Amino acid sequence: MITSASNKSIKNVQALLSKAKERKKQGVFVVEGPKMSFEAPYDWVSAVYMSESFFNDDRFKEEKKRFLDKTEIVSDPVFKSMSDTQTPQGVLAIVKMPHYEIDELFKGDKTELLVLESIQDPGNLGTMIRTGEGAGVSGIIMNRTTVDIFNPKTVRSTMGSLYRVPFYITDDLPETIEYAKSNGVSLYAAHLKGKCSYDRPDYTGACGFMIGNEGNGLSDEIADMADTYIRIPMEGAVESLNAAISATLLMYECNRQRRLLGE
Repeated sequence: MITSASNKSIKNVQALLSKAKERKKQGVFVVEGPKMSFEAPYDWVSAVYMSESFFNDDRFKEEKKRFLDKTEIVSDPVFKSMSDTQTPQGVLAIVKMPHYEIDELFKGDKTELLVLESIQDPGNLGTMIRTGEGAGVSGIIMNRTTVDIFNPKTVRSTMGSLYRVPFYITDDLPETIEYAKSNGVSLYAAHLKGKCSYDRPDYTGACGFMIGNEGNGLSDEIADMADTYIRIPMEGAVESLNAAISATLLMYECNRQRRLLGE
């Protein structure tokens, strides 16, 4: 059992939680809590750390058994020092970063992409990934200036969807958008200049929704690459919605249309 906060493994977990550069260097990230730890694909998991009290608890017997060969027991005070949350849940895991090729996001007519430009809030990104799984997206494209997908807050907000939604981080967003269009994907930009209400276009074919930075929206360069500007109608004095809420409305409108088509 690890009883010292200066233990090399404990220090490494702390570094992975706080430094994106360290996560990238090692090719791993940290997940916390029973749901995120035990839902992780076994082959992706490098190590599991459990507090002494969590390990001795009768709950999650089968899950603990599954990861036993990768588990280190940590004293409760030390576990608290290595956790990123206010109320540690007693288990965390080091998970290998998944990697996808852009072509894995294309599913013919069933393609539904979320294209993100410079999203800054980790909670927004995590919510979009989680909602994207629920709505049935085939993948998420984001540029390098979007917040780190492996940021602990982003990871928590995905609630496990990070393990199942393919994503592609591009060094050249315009080039990647052109490639998506060459694969038959129609792209719609959520934009204040849009005159077409978001529920009017036909999303039953291959399509994608472009969502911009929370404060500035889409850059002109990226917005101009859209096939159609769309708008979400607003009542009152509200000018726009939260980026994750906007993405949710668009993805679920696509989901609604495709469900109706299948009936």
